[in-house]
Amino acid sequence: MKIYTKTGDKGTTALFGGTRVPKHHIRIDSYGTVDELNSNLGMLRDQEIDEHSHETLLIIQDKLFTLGAILATDPEKAMLKNGKERLNIPKISKEDIELLEQEIDAMNDSLPPMTHFILPGGHQAVSFCHISRCVCRRAERLAAALYEMEPFDEKVLQYLNRLSDYLFVLARKLSKDLQAREIQWIPKKEF
Repeated sequence: MKIYTKTGDKGTTALFGGTRVPKHHIRIDSYGTVDELNSNLGMLRDQEIDEHSHETLLIIQDKLFTLGAILATDPEKAMLKNGKERLNIPKISKEDIELLEQEIDAMNDSLPPMTHFILPGGHQAVSFCHISRCVCRRAERLAAALYEMEPFDEKVLQYLNRLSDYLFVLARKLSKDLQAREIQWIPKKEF
């Protein structure tokens, strides 16, 4: 497969299905941000973290490729007029979302209750987790804006929403595992 095609030299790119759109199109921004998130998760996975979290992140990275494929598909080209799928695009399932919920619940059970917001940081792995969470929230915002214009399977939005929650709780778990101090944000009162 040739890496450069020169077809994007004038600022457009092709969606799955062949439709060409500007590279600044919200659809491109949406799946590009999912790709950025996936890269950040790769960096997080490369840290010294527990094997279970490492394997869970690998599963999530695979699902983000699926999610990116959904976002990269022209909805008009994805379906035939009779409602059947034209393109064989993978799906995000209810079980994919439930896996994130199960992981969140299991980690939360081992953590002290949260009483304040927590400042990101404390350890490099924890910081990478918080950066990934922020990128995930941006991907969710972009996907939500795209959904308003051109609806797609809403499980994509649910997955991104749950994933940002997962990454927040994972950051707390990694803080505990790595014995990093969680610094609570306590607003200063102005007099």
